[in-house]
Amino acid sequence: MSLTSTQVAHVARLARLSLSAEEIEQMRSQLSDILAYIELLQEVDVSGIAPTAQVTGLVTVMRPDEVTTGLSRDAALANAPDQREGMFRVKPVFEG
Repeated sequence: MSLTSTQVAHVARLARLSLSAEEIEQMRSQLSDILAYIELLQEVDVSGIAPTAQVTGLVTVMRPDEVTTGLSRDAALANAPDQREGMFRVKPVFEG
């Protein structure tokens, strides 16, 4: 499939991209090549291949989400550079 410069300019406008005429021509050529390759892939017979979401057999490597006890107030404030009345003291963001 070969795109026109008008089609590329339209897509660029939708993507809020400001492209020069040279960039539009470069994108037209590159996107047309990509679409041509996708068309080539569409011709491959995959009727005997089962749909697959993960081909490497990886499993999640995340630890299970378990509820644990949190820090006590004293432990949380132990290294605080400035605290008062059981709370962190920080510099004001806005002057009042």
